[in-house]
Amino acid sequence: MRRLKLKFPDHGQLLPHVDYSLLLIGLLVLAGVLFQFQQISEDVNYWSNRVEHLEKQQQQKAAPRTRSSPRIREFGQEIRKEISKANAILDQINLPWESLFDSIEHAATEDIALLSLQPNVSSRALRISGEAKNMSELLDFVEALEREPIFENVHLLNYKIKQDNPHRPIIFLLTAAWISAS
Repeated sequence: MRRLKLKFPDHGQLLPHVDYSLLLIGLLVLAGVLFQFQQISEDVNYWSNRVEHLEKQQQQKAAPRTRSSPRIREFGQEIRKEISKANAILDQINLPWESLFDSIEHAATEDIALLSLQPNVSSRALRISGEAKNMSELLDFVEALEREPIFENVHLLNYKIKQDNPHRPIIFLLTAAWISAS
C-alpha cells in the first residue's frame, strides 16, 4: 500500500492575504446591512411620529367650526391621505413575517424553489411563486401549506411545465390567506 502524504498549510505559505481580504469583504457587507437597518429604523420612527402628530392635529381640529374655508378642507384631505399612507406602511411593517416564513420553510422541501412572496395586507393574502421538481412535489407542498396553522384557503392558481428544460420543472403560482395571530 502506498503511503499517503498530507500537506497542511503552514505559516510559510502566501495565503493569509486571501483570508484577510475575505474578512474585510465580510466586514463591509456587515456594515452595509447595519446601515440599511438604521435607515429603515429611522423611517419607521419618522412615520410613527408623523402619524401621532397628524392624529393629534386631527383631534384638535375635530371641534366643529362655524365656517370652514376650502383651503382648510384641502389640508384636511391631504392629512388624511398622509395618515392612510403611513398606516399602509405600518401595516406592511407589522406583518407576521416570522411566522409566515417559518411556516413556509417548514412546508417546503429541497425539490421546491420559491421565487417570490407577495403579501397583500388588505386581503391578508400571500401569493407565492416558485418552481417544483415534479407535480407530486408541488401538490405535497400545497397540502403542507394548508396544514400549517397560520394559513388557510391555499390554492394553486396556475402552473406551467418548462418544456425547454431537460428536467421539465414546473413553474407555479399559488395563493394563501394567513390567519391573524390576535
